[in-house]
Order: sequence, then C-alpha cells, then structure tokens
Amino acid sequence: MDPAPVSLGVLTQMLTPAVLISACGALILSTSIRLGRVVDRVRALSDNFEELAHTEAHVELRDEREALLFDLLDTLTSRARLLGRSITTFYVTLGVFVSTSVSLGVISVTRGYGWVPVVLTWSGLACLLYGCVLLILEARLALSGLHAEMDFLWKLGQRHAPAAATHSRSRFPGLTRRKPTRTGLGD
Repeated sequence: MDPAPVSLGVLTQMLTPAVLISACGALILSTSIRLGRVVDRVRALSDNFEELAHTEAHVELRDEREALLFDLLDTLTSRARLLGRSITTFYVTLGVFVSTSVSLGVISVTRGYGWVPVVLTWSGLACLLYGCVLLILEARLALSGLHAEMDFLWKLGQRHAPAAATHSRSRFPGLTRRKPTRTGLGD
C-alpha cells in the first residue's frame, strides 16, 4: 500500500475539525466582545447609581429611574452569567475539537480505537450547540434590557417633547412603538 494516499487521507481527516476549531474561535471572540460590553454597561450603571445617590435635587421620574437601573442591573447580571457559561463552553468545545484532530493522527498510526474521534466530534458538536443556545438566551436578555430603556426614554420624552412628536409612528409601515412589558421576554 502506498503511504502517500494514506497520509494524505489522515491529513485531510485531521484538517476537517479545523473548520469547527475556526468556528469556535470566532464564537469565543464575539462572546468576549459581548462580555466586555456588559462589563462596560455595568460600569456605566454604577456611575448612574452613584450620581443618583448623591443628588439631593429633584430628579424627574426618580423612582422610575431607580427601578430601571435595578432592572437593568439584574438583566446585566444574568447576561454576564450566560456569557461566562457560553465562553467556557466554547473553550471546552475548542479543546474537544483539537483532541479530535489529535486522535485522528494517533489512530492513523496505531490503527485502533477508531470510535474515539467520532465520540469526540459528537461531544464537540453538542457543546457547540449548548453554547449557541446560551448566546440566544443572552441575546434575548440584551433585547429585553434595551426595551426597558426605550420604554423609560419614551416616558421621559413624553414629558418634554411637543405633543405631535409623542404619537406612535414609524418610518416603516406596520411597525409601531410596542406596548411596554415588565420583562420584554414575552414579546
């Protein structure tokens, strides 16, 4: 048997997980960026809390502002936890796919345990799916926080804007201001 086609097949098999490794790298990068944005947002909320706590003067809609800040902090806490779990899952997935690639090389030399790469690949795919589900949940939380902020700004804007500007309208037909909800998740 000619060793060239065999080694070429082994290299091809070992490179196949590289696509999944690259996908994991992209997910790790984007999740890290999202986590960084949550950290920045928490720091901004902290500044808002500090400013509101030290302000003795009348602040318009103070109770609503405080409630919004606490709701946003709760949402950001949940988002940070989901992002932490998902980035950990993606790192585990990355390790599993690298192990798959290594096991394919080892199996080609030892000619045994051919089921190992299959199990590793399925494990990696399951982890990848789990991480993606966590990111979906986090994105829903991010959207609910955005909706809460927009609802508050709409309420504040109605106190200051001309009456004609406060009517529900949209540049896009069929899209109007949504009705405020407490969580924003049931939309």
